[in-house]
Amino acid sequence: MMATEEAEQRLDAADVLNAKRTLVQLLARAGVHSGDAEHLIGLVEAGSLTVARDELGGLARGGPDAAGTPEAKDEAYVSGWLAGAGTVTGGLAALAERVLRETVGTEPSAATPGPRSPVTRMEVERAKVAVLPLYLSFTTDSDLDPEVSEQVLTAVLGTMTARRRAGYAGRLTAFASEHRARVLRMYAEYGPGSAIAIHGRYSLLHSPTSIAVLERLVTAPAPLREEWDAAELPPAWLDGLGTAWDAAA
Repeated sequence: MMATEEAEQRLDAADVLNAKRTLVQLLARAGVHSGDAEHLIGLVEAGSLTVARDELGGLARGGPDAAGTPEAKDEAYVSGWLAGAGTVTGGLAALAERVLRETVGTEPSAATPGPRSPVTRMEVERAKVAVLPLYLSFTTDSDLDPEVSEQVLTAVLGTMTARRRAGYAGRLTAFASEHRARVLRMYAEYGPGSAIAIHGRYSLLHSPTSIAVLERLVTAPAPLREEWDAAELPPAWLDGLGTAWDAAA
């Protein structure tokens, strides 16, 4: 009896809800607002569904053709197998989209862009977690980290909708990977350990936030400058980063 129960045991909706509520309560004891905790849980849930969809999609592409079974030679079998796999992955994609929409809202359309929502403290914290390991993959920690990191990241995130902020860590990682050689040259010439003075227009390159600012400077320069000016951040920092980026081309 026990072996049967263990074999059939799996998490159901009640178990998942219990785990969510427990996590929210534990984070509340650590000072995390319940809304922030639920937001993070929603992102994890939506992301997990997307990862599951991608992994199943990879298995579907391997498909029955790769199995070497007699059924794999039957076109009708292969077609039905692929159609079933498509239904499953499509269902997971729809679930991921629903959870993400419930967590961050809908993406404004091009016809009615609307105002971007204010940047939240939790969005800034997520950005901090994303930028530090990327920064350290290019250069060493600096003696100078401008004490305006939150203002800088708020300006960076202010160029995006809430939905795009939710996926910014992935977008930033992709940017860093695509331009890795150039970014390495930039930090080597102007960042920590270089001959460039630590203070001045290149100060931002001594902050982990610089990789986030760089991505926006390359991808969305006009919105970034608008947010930068609104935050009254030093224009020289943007100019210095742009100069360093151009020099590393």
